This record gives sequence, C-alpha cells and structure tokens, in this order.
Amino acid sequence: MTKLVKQRKDFDEEDTLKVWKKGKKAFNWTDFIFRTDRWRKDVCGDWMKFSHYGRRASKYGWEIDHIKPFSKGGSDELKNLQPLQWQNNAEKSDTFPWKPPRKK
Repeated sequence: MTKLVKQRKDFDEEDTLKVWKKGKKAFNWTDFIFRTDRWRKDVCGDWMKFSHYGRRASKYGWEIDHIKPFSKGGSDELKNLQPLQWQNNAEKSDTFPWKPPRKK
C-alpha cells in the first residue's frame, strides 16, 4: 500500500477512494435519490458527497481525518483514517480520544 501523507492535497485518488469507502452507506429511501457511490454519511450521521472532497464551502464537503492525530502519535495507515464532513473534522481538530456526536 502506498504510504499516505498528512496533507489533503497529498492524498492521491486511490487513497482518497479507500478512505471514502469507509463512510457509511445509507440503506433507506434516500438510496433511490442519492447513489451510494456518490453519497455517504460520516460517523456523526452527516451527509457527504464524494465530489465535494475538500470543499469547505459545501454543506456536503468532507475531509480525510486522522482518527488518532499525528500530534498524538497517529499514523497515515488506512486503519487510522476516516471520512468526516468538514465541519465535524474542524470541530474534532486534534482531539483524542474523540466521541462523535450522533446528530442524525
């Protein structure tokens, strides 16, 4: 596996997709409206749209989060990465451990 680096701009397309796939698919009526390959929910229950990766101006923007931040000894391994809606990622910052709020 390719070593991932900490800055969003340095994640390649393959690694971004691997992290995206860790998001929760929504199995309900929304599947008929939103294609699950384009839409996921983060651990807080917020919607994310794949094409809005890195877009903080979008309600559905998302970022790659380090579950255990580098500042706390975390790594770039896939098991330490998750997709988070950008506002949740900003709120989380480098908090560890972090309990995601269940909003929805």
